[in-house]
Formats: sequence, C-alpha cells, structure tokens
Amino acid sequence: MIRACLARLQQKHRTISYPKTAPALPEQYCGRPAINPGLCSAECRECLEVCPTGAVSKEGNALTIDLGRCLFCRQCEQVCPTKAIRFSREYRLAAGSKSDLLVSGDEMKLAQALDKKTKELFGRSLKLRQVSAGGCNACEADTNVLNTVVFDLGRFGIQFAASPRHADGLLVTGPVTENMRLALQKTYEAVADPRIVIAAGACAVSGGPFIGLSPVHHGVDSVIPVDLYIPGCPPHPVTILDGLLRLLGSI
Repeated sequence: MIRACLARLQQKHRTISYPKTAPALPEQYCGRPAINPGLCSAECRECLEVCPTGAVSKEGNALTIDLGRCLFCRQCEQVCPTKAIRFSREYRLAAGSKSDLLVSGDEMKLAQALDKKTKELFGRSLKLRQVSAGGCNACEADTNVLNTVVFDLGRFGIQFAASPRHADGLLVTGPVTENMRLALQKTYEAVADPRIVIAAGACAVSGGPFIGLSPVHHGVDSVIPVDLYIPGCPPHPVTILDGLLRLLGSI
C-alpha cells in the first residue's frame, strides 16, 4: 500500500484539464484540413486522383474535402503543387450532420448541443453502449482510452455500459458489415427512447476505405439514424471527448 501511494505521488496529477485548457497534442498530430481556394489551380487534379476514398472534390478552383470520407493520410497535401491544402492541428471535428463535414475553407460548423428536453435527461449522466460494427480496433482503442486516468471520462458523467438495456445510446465504430447489420439494429432497438447514436471514425461515418465494397453498408446512418458524427482514422481521444461534450452542451 505504501509503495502504491509513493508511486502515485511520483506520477503526480495525470488527468488532462480539457476543456478548461487546450490539450497537449503530439508533434505528429494531423488535424482538420484547411483549404486556400486562392492558391488552387482550376486545371490541377492531383489531389483528386491521389485520394484513396474520393474525399476531395472540385468545381473550378473550389476545393471541398469531405471529412467523413477523409482518412487524414495527407497525400492530397503532399501532392498539391501550390500548397492549397494543408492539415492543421485543429482537433475539434465533430459535427451534427454529414453536410457539416464538408470543408471548403479553414473553418467548419461544429456539433451543437442536444435539444433542451434531451439535454435535461442526459446532461449529467450519459451511458453509452459501444458497438464495433466491423472495425479494425483503432477507433475502439481510442474510445477505450477515454476511461483511463488521463482522460477520466466519468468526471463528465459519461460512462460505457455493458448492455444496451442499461444505456442511453450507442457509440458505433466500423463500416457496418453485412454480418453486423442485424446485430446493430437489434442493439439499437434494445436502447429505450429517447436514444442517442454516435458514429465514430471514417468507417462509421461513411465506410472509410471500404467505400464501394458490397460486404459493407457504408456507415452507421445507412442502418440506423445518427445524432453525432466524429471523423478521423482513427479520431484522437480528445476529438471524441470534444464531440461528446459538445453534444451534451458542456462546451
């Protein structure tokens, strides 16, 4: 017991202070893309051709990046001859609709809080059932880490439940494979109304690298309705936490 106490004293306070202060992100962190239309050439299509998921679209010299499809691989940034695309360190990415995930400048519309009635129900206590609908375990790992002492998700009243019957909503990862479609539907139906659904990661938002393949359903909202989209491949734990807090109106 004494050794455990000494170890904790040596480690000191390890829980991040977010959202009171900005998080300390790793040097190699890749955040939201910023687009400068004035630097884009109308004839150049290199960024469109290199994107593995078709996340980049273009009309004239007007570029748009769909964060729901984006894998944050930075290939578009690397091949752009005029540097019209650059990836910033902006970690706030969660949105309330897919249309809000379309970025054509250096800003985006972030997720809004739940309606007043729903916020009164879940604002102080939100229990989520996590469902891996065919994910690679990257998004699942960055979700699970929110329970560690560094992020301490429970201090915000948010917890993960073992059963959908004990949950207020679902946090779904993965592109929803055909083998998981019925399981996801049944899990959704087991959650009592009103219920919340969160799609975390590019696969859950749009199908990610599996877009166009017949064994997957190209995202959660092709099977059940979604209230919050958190893009990324995988999304950083702070990005997930920020989205959850915005949904609850805590930011």
